[in-house]
Amino acid sequence: MLTFWAFLLDPFEELAMDNKTDTRVRVVKSDEEWRRRLTPQQYYVTRKHGTEQAFTGPFQQEKRAGTYACVCCGAPLFSSAAKFESGTGWPSFFAPIAADAVAEHVDRSWFMRRTEIRCATCDAHLGHVFSDGPRPSGLRYCMNGTALTFAPGAGAD
Repeated sequence: MLTFWAFLLDPFEELAMDNKTDTRVRVVKSDEEWRRRLTPQQYYVTRKHGTEQAFTGPFQQEKRAGTYACVCCGAPLFSSAAKFESGTGWPSFFAPIAADAVAEHVDRSWFMRRTEIRCATCDAHLGHVFSDGPRPSGLRYCMNGTALTFAPGAGAD
């Protein structure tokens, strides 16, 4: 029986997911600095790994061309060209704006194993990625709109 649950106990699994070479400048702030900078909802979602209620966050219905960035540090994360309607109640994308824009982390909360997506610059919790997305990637980056900002027109491919 232990073999079945061994994936829950592997302490090196998350390290294997994050083994990219990265020279990105990191944004690091104290918990108090994040609390002052963010709204209570933004702080809860991005710093405490929360989730906004489906169909309530900003950008769910956003259709304009533009770039979605991290609400905490402003790093570009997703292009509107990769956004699609998933029907889940959260903004969904089939790929990040650049491979190193986001970081993957193992999430074992709620008695399941998922892949959490964080901002690679400031470690803000953004959402999760699932393997049920459209072509070309087959991935669905299901993001909390509260964790994002939107700049119309910029970076729309």
